[in-house]
Amino acid sequence: MSQDKRALAWDHGVTSVESLGGMLGATSFVLPDGRQVAPFQIAPWGNEPGGEDLPGILRRLRGEWPCVPFGSDADRASMGDWPGSHSAGTVDSFPHGFGSNNAWTFVDGGTGIALSIAYPDDHPIASLERRITPDPTSAALDFELVINVRRDCELPLGLHPCFRLPAKTGAMHIEVGADVSGATFPVATDASSIFQQDQFLPRWNDVPLLDGSRLDVSRLPLPYNTEELLQLIDMPGHAALWNAAEGYRVRLKWNREHFPSALLWFTNRGRTFAPWNGRHLALGLEPICSAFDLGQQISAADNPISRRGVATTRKFTAGERFVTRYRVAVEPAEIV
Repeated sequence: MSQDKRALAWDHGVTSVESLGGMLGATSFVLPDGRQVAPFQIAPWGNEPGGEDLPGILRRLRGEWPCVPFGSDADRASMGDWPGSHSAGTVDSFPHGFGSNNAWTFVDGGTGIALSIAYPDDHPIASLERRITPDPTSAALDFELVINVRRDCELPLGLHPCFRLPAKTGAMHIEVGADVSGATFPVATDASSIFQQDQFLPRWNDVPLLDGSRLDVSRLPLPYNTEELLQLIDMPGHAALWNAAEGYRVRLKWNREHFPSALLWFTNRGRTFAPWNGRHLALGLEPICSAFDLGQQISAADNPISRRGVATTRKFTAGERFVTRYRVAVEPAEIV
């Protein structure tokens, strides 16, 4: 499964990008004390036989990429206060959008790495452009995403950073303010799921479990093998991850007007089928304008999150050139 790749080194690290999905690949940051840290996740099956049969998004799943549109439509019955959806008539049949599953083309990136991808002629999006630029003064990457719009449309959007977790239970701290609320997924995310479903949480990290107990999900890895989704509602446009086992902190910043929520994807060894095989340990910390990953139909409909005054889609106008920027920075932190 040979992939077209580009790599770039600077005084504070080295990064790489792959054409498939435009995904950020192997990336290491050099901290002021000389330590090298690699915070992004790379799925363990990327070079295993049979990977060519997986959906494009899974073949070489890795550190970060844009999702336009975010999520995917499917045949879903209504779920409590949640509307249903249909697989027929969907805007985009690919999980997390055409761009997440197909090859991008590298273009001149100047001091960074740049790519673009043309969407199919019948898609309301004409193309995406993406640029990753190292900060010459620090251990940080600046990202720019451009969405070129073909037709008027209303779509959910998302960014998909995916971070590696330490082996020690509870050693990664999700640093999000206690005033942020949350919501659990309307149905079981996976057979391994333990979160009570369709719960709105005054404090995002205090989650009720199916057995009646509660779990502080701000400390990872979780003490259970499980697969879960949790939406953080009305986010301030920034969050951090403190890896207390390895002594570094990752800071993620984005435009809160473009992405008012963030989706936490807890992939905590819960999926036991191929290619996951009970070994995937990572956290997706994903800025979104979406209702979970439930797709365009549910996100554009009246739904329990949009009723709270939090946008779950963005309306685009034909000919629009939408630009958003975000940043990932790494710094030293205490080891505990």
